[in-house]
Amino acid sequence: MRAFIAIDLPDNIRAALRHAQTSFRSAAPAARWTQPEGIHLTLKFLGEVSDRKVAEVCESLKKLGRFEVFVIGLKGFGFFPDARRPRVFWIGVEEQPSLSRLADQVEEAMAGIGFAREERAFRPHLTLARFRVPQPQPALQALIAQQGEQALGNFKVSEFFLFESKLSPQGAEYRRVERFPSSNG
Repeated sequence: MRAFIAIDLPDNIRAALRHAQTSFRSAAPAARWTQPEGIHLTLKFLGEVSDRKVAEVCESLKKLGRFEVFVIGLKGFGFFPDARRPRVFWIGVEEQPSLSRLADQVEEAMAGIGFAREERAFRPHLTLARFRVPQPQPALQALIAQQGEQALGNFKVSEFFLFESKLSPQGAEYRRVERFPSSNG
């Protein structure tokens, strides 16, 4: 199965993301907008994983032990790799030491069972849209500048999941495979 490890989002955050996407949609009509139901905060993308390896992933993540609940906020918008040739339009996640620590622990655990380490630094974000052709988006950039560093809300992180991703012509479908709770969860 195609798998990744991520933090799921509460319904109120999904509603705020849907509202933000609606306000930006007219500025970037050619973008492929992510369905809010499918937005999550990825800690580690694993790719294609055998059933045997899924069991190993789950055991390794369980060995991490429980983590403390923490709160993260959503604020600011941007592009990957940059605004001159954007492929992804995102909302920023205010990085907390607890989030970075959890991402590092997940990365270390997965490296310990044979997954390649991510070469890029962890940059927490939520993908709002993707662009088929990486070219400047002046109308979208102007709208972002007009809105400033708008905050979209905060949410408590008390668990993360191993997800399965099934690709189809209608877009990706996600299924929670295993839950990994915090010490309070």
